[in-house]
Amino acid sequence: MRPSPRESLRFCGRTFRPEELEWMKSLLSAESLTRSQLARRVCEQLNWVNRAGRLKEMSCRVALLRMEQEGLIDLPAPLHPNTNGRPSPDPLRIPRPQGPLTLAAGELKSVRLEWVQTESAARWYRAMMRHHHYLGCKPMAGAQVRYLIWSENWLLGGLGFGAAAWTVAARDEWIGWSASQRQQRLEWVVNNSRFLLLPWVQCHNLGSWVLGRVGRQLPQDWQNRYGYEPVLLESFVETQRFAGTCYRAANWLCLGQTLGRGKLEKSHASVLPIKDLFVRPLRSDFRDLLCR
Repeated sequence: MRPSPRESLRFCGRTFRPEELEWMKSLLSAESLTRSQLARRVCEQLNWVNRAGRLKEMSCRVALLRMEQEGLIDLPAPLHPNTNGRPSPDPLRIPRPQGPLTLAAGELKSVRLEWVQTESAARWYRAMMRHHHYLGCKPMAGAQVRYLIWSENWLLGGLGFGAAAWTVAARDEWIGWSASQRQQRLEWVVNNSRFLLLPWVQCHNLGSWVLGRVGRQLPQDWQNRYGYEPVLLESFVETQRFAGTCYRAANWLCLGQTLGRGKLEKSHASVLPIKDLFVRPLRSDFRDLLCR
């Protein structure tokens, strides 16, 4: 069943008016633009910016792709071939010590989180996730912040944060917001989509220590990049792989489990792995802000 016209014009958190869609069609027919140029023009014309005033070009590019998939527009051919999700070659390899890398409790103060903002740091992050995280390294659309975990000159792991799940029954009931409030304020919830400690790192309590540290550092970093502070973190932990011990030790709350359906499943069948849902409020009045 195809979505209704009203629903079909909502992409990446923005509802596009029919006249805006017609303007994009006329722009595509009148000018020879790359996909990146088109996304920038659309953001500028529609004033699609984040709270820091920056153009939401990545979200726009994803929205344009989905519009094309719906048959609403015809995009120019991509400049680079589609690799169908396969990672591009990256010869970078993560330095590995001769034996297990251990840290005593008193040495945790040497651990630091590097906000990934340079291409060099991004290459470290991509290589690490590609070779050592079971989900690999896939690009994220929309607002996102990534970190490298260091101790002295040793890379210990990394974390990635991005857009929250659009709708999760356990989370939404726990927050107590309405559907319209969720649509308006979902950006204040941030999803911990990646968390990795490299396999040779053996340090008791390091995982919970890092989760506690990033909970204090991320709000300001998000503010600096996007102009506002999130108020709630969420994470989904695959139950067949992990027990979520470090999240529990870092005072994250387990709200229950997913149904394994995924956002595109319409037959109510379980097609995805079951996951535990963890959340961590970043401030005591988060419900007031989300349900205002």
